[in-house]
Amino acid sequence: MRHPRTRQPRVPELPEVESVRRGLAPRVVGNTVLDVAILRDYSIRHQVGGAQEFRDRLVGSTLCEVARRGKFLWMTARKDGSAPVALVAHLGMSGQFRFFENEARPLHPHARVTMLLGSGASRTELDFIDQRTFGYLVVDDVIGTSDHLAAGAGTGAALIPRRVSHIARDILDPHFDIDAVAGSLRTRSSAIKSLLLGQQTVSGIGNIYADEALWRARVHPAQSARQISSEKMRLVLESAAAVMAAALEVGGTSFDALYVNVNGESGYFSRSLQAYGRTGEPCPRCGTPIRRIVVGGRSSHICPRCQRRR
Repeated sequence: MRHPRTRQPRVPELPEVESVRRGLAPRVVGNTVLDVAILRDYSIRHQVGGAQEFRDRLVGSTLCEVARRGKFLWMTARKDGSAPVALVAHLGMSGQFRFFENEARPLHPHARVTMLLGSGASRTELDFIDQRTFGYLVVDDVIGTSDHLAAGAGTGAALIPRRVSHIARDILDPHFDIDAVAGSLRTRSSAIKSLLLGQQTVSGIGNIYADEALWRARVHPAQSARQISSEKMRLVLESAAAVMAAALEVGGTSFDALYVNVNGESGYFSRSLQAYGRTGEPCPRCGTPIRRIVVGGRSSHICPRCQRRR
């Protein structure tokens, strides 16, 4: 069984966040937020009105969907007679949502926000746990999407949280326009990996899946996007979609307990990585040792034979 040697802290990427969204949706939709306890104010640091505003906007509302764009997810909440709001979550490096059903239990040492949800007679506690505290929650207004299409995975509404509205559509979004994005990327002179990580043209791709996509497409991560052909650029995006879809099937990529889904389970895509974290190991395609280089300040893993810079 192969395991990558890289053990550096990492931000959950699209497959991990989508795994969390899929775990949340069936268990929160239709529930009312009965109470909220903020255990660490820093975890709601973007809430202008602080803990009081966070609670006032959320308590008494009903959660009606769980949506995602890129690495951001949100739960749309409605109160009778009021406009909907969004409970936006960014997981940072170690953010987790965990459920505790009708049971007495010790509070997790890294719990930052806990919510009591109810539907009928049932009660569920949902905790936001974040050991490294780079993640956050914020209750935000929603606005119309710029293209008037559904905002992302898990929603049919053309409404998006204001703070997420600048994030590009991700590569698994049904409204993602691969040809338009490939054309846009090819107008830039920056390194292709830096553009994939930028979230402004395509979202959800982080360090792991960028390395894997570029290895699949045989493109050097430092190659100027302007020098990549239309066909090859499309292949890069198709490769990113393929690798993230495969990761999603096994719950994403976990190297430690900092990323788990809502049931506390790790993802297993680390066993299928071909380039990321495999410095010194033979390329699965040609046998040349994988090298670690730095592109745009980020570690990158390449096959120097398959991914020659042109």
